[in-house]
Amino acid sequence: MQVFEMDIRELKGVGEKRAALFGKLGVFTVGQLLRFYPRDYEDWSHPLPISQAPLDSVSVIKAQIIRGPAEIRISGGRRIYRAAATDGEADMQLTFFNNRYVMTLLKENGTYLFRGRLTQGKGGWAMASPVFTEEGKGQDLAPIYPLTQGLSSRVISAAVHSALRLLPNPCPDPLPQSLRERYSLCHLQYALESVHLPKSPEDLEVARRRLIFEEFLVLQLGLLQIKNGRREPNRHRITGQYPEAFAQLLPFRLTGAQQRAIAQGVKDMAGSSPMNRLIQGDVGSGKTAVAAALCWEIIQNGWQAALMAPTEILAAQHYQSLSALLEPAEVRCALLTGALSPAAHRAMHQALAQGEVDLAIGTHALISEKVQFKDLGLVITDEQHRFGVNQRVALAQKGASPHLLVMSATPIPRTLALMAYGDLDISVLDELPPGRQPIETYLIDPKKRARAFGYVQKHLDQGRQGYLVCPLIEEDGSGVMSLEAYEAMVREAFPGVPIALLHGKMRPAQKEAAMEAFAKGDAKLLVATTVVEVGVDVPNAAIMLIENAERFGLSQLHQLRGRIGRGEYASTCILVAGSRNPETLERLRLFKSTTDGFAIADADLKLRGPGDFFGQRQHGLPQLKIADISMNVGLLKEAQKCARQLFRSNALERPEYQGLQAEISRLFQRMGGERVAL
Repeated sequence: MQVFEMDIRELKGVGEKRAALFGKLGVFTVGQLLRFYPRDYEDWSHPLPISQAPLDSVSVIKAQIIRGPAEIRISGGRRIYRAAATDGEADMQLTFFNNRYVMTLLKENGTYLFRGRLTQGKGGWAMASPVFTEEGKGQDLAPIYPLTQGLSSRVISAAVHSALRLLPNPCPDPLPQSLRERYSLCHLQYALESVHLPKSPEDLEVARRRLIFEEFLVLQLGLLQIKNGRREPNRHRITGQYPEAFAQLLPFRLTGAQQRAIAQGVKDMAGSSPMNRLIQGDVGSGKTAVAAALCWEIIQNGWQAALMAPTEILAAQHYQSLSALLEPAEVRCALLTGALSPAAHRAMHQALAQGEVDLAIGTHALISEKVQFKDLGLVITDEQHRFGVNQRVALAQKGASPHLLVMSATPIPRTLALMAYGDLDISVLDELPPGRQPIETYLIDPKKRARAFGYVQKHLDQGRQGYLVCPLIEEDGSGVMSLEAYEAMVREAFPGVPIALLHGKMRPAQKEAAMEAFAKGDAKLLVATTVVEVGVDVPNAAIMLIENAERFGLSQLHQLRGRIGRGEYASTCILVAGSRNPETLERLRLFKSTTDGFAIADADLKLRGPGDFFGQRQHGLPQLKIADISMNVGLLKEAQKCARQLFRSNALERPEYQGLQAEISRLFQRMGGERVAL
């Protein structure tokens, strides 16, 4: 058995109990442990004299113990241990809480490195609960790992040391030597040793560059394989041009951008391979009308279409709008969600299998094993960043190579979109349909909150509804109000007003109930976290107040603001920001000055980097271990270029690339749910 495939329980010091804890971190094999990279490093390489260490900041001090730890009992049966140390010029007191082991670990006259926050009071310099290591025995750069309760960084480090000692020399490398030389990449063995046990910042940088490049390369190759896997002959090749007959069904005129996107989709569906396209449009840009046109086209040619939305309430909204539009043209629409009764589910499954439904609209219920289509010709996923690659592929596998349309309301600069959605062609809706109400945006400080609440009340008195957005569910020590405290303040400020609460820790059924109450008008105010940024269309909502606006990225603020201005009423967005930081205020003033999502996305890219567009989950991509799309754009571009060259030359079919192909399979199989066929 190869070392990378060994069960982690075979490592010294890892028994059943610790193996279960490692399992909580997704680590079951030695290979997964070696790829379990530190999230940060503690720098012990520059110890300071006591008198030069900054107060109340973490620093490393080299000092000799001049008085060994003494135990002091305090109330509640607790113990503290005090020792004294000197650097030859100044002394400091060391305090440890309930740590009896410090009595044997700290030896009088021994020299140690202490890492912690130095304070100064009446008794002189002091450090409470420092981390320490004997001089010459620790690492200059000590790894810090993601933890779970019961596993410390030291325990993980010890297991990693054991794993590294098992590596053959040299260990197999998924990147052939020729490719490593071309891109100046170190060997995998050096990279693994240096990322876990770096001897210097330079060694660490060399290792990280190699591992990040490899992970991006694997990602891009996997996306290219998915895209190429859909280059089989087009089994649902439509006949016809731009659907003028569909345009006549609409009670409004399509924008030029909508017409272009529809024409691109029709051209794809009439081509030699299935359509594989992303429609990226700003909030309210009319993506649903584009989807409706392509559904109509595929149904006119005798096939079925399916649209998957991330929530039941959003699926119901799509069903209402699409059925109202298409049923007059004799298109049979149906809604499939988990809320249906077992009998209704069985009836729906039968209707889909027999071709009695032309357009199925639903949630994840569409990809359940029991769902079968007579002949599925078009698959659409809405709010793509809420789904993974595997989920859209799972829906596509319900038919024989159907066309695929992905919709996203998150404006992403085109260069980044091409990187994130490497398996899709891209259409951009950069025009808003006529009739969208303007949104006035104001920036105020917290002292004017009461006045802003009065303005919200004025909207409520006129029969409108509003959103109040708070950044935190629970307090984090930053002084920002928790959602619970904010809700209490709001209820006091708006007595008698029906209020709904929405946040990410609620159960799905609770979220749906809160959104439904707001959508029906039973709740007049929705107090929420950012979970509301992708939500239901409530035309009556005309005001939004966003607390601590400085804590949000511009693109996220834009998604939030897009919840209002969707009806016939002029709308207002109020940003409450306590920050006086000039750069922060510049960002918020820029946001205040425009409602163009793509302009905001470009500004955010320049001001903050790409981080706002790709969160930890990478917008539905497989979760990466060390690479960060928001921080490593240069390496991503290099890896993308390399992936295309390898793909065009069919290099992965050669024996020396078998290891790389295996890594592609592993990465895409980590996504959970149904696996991507690579």
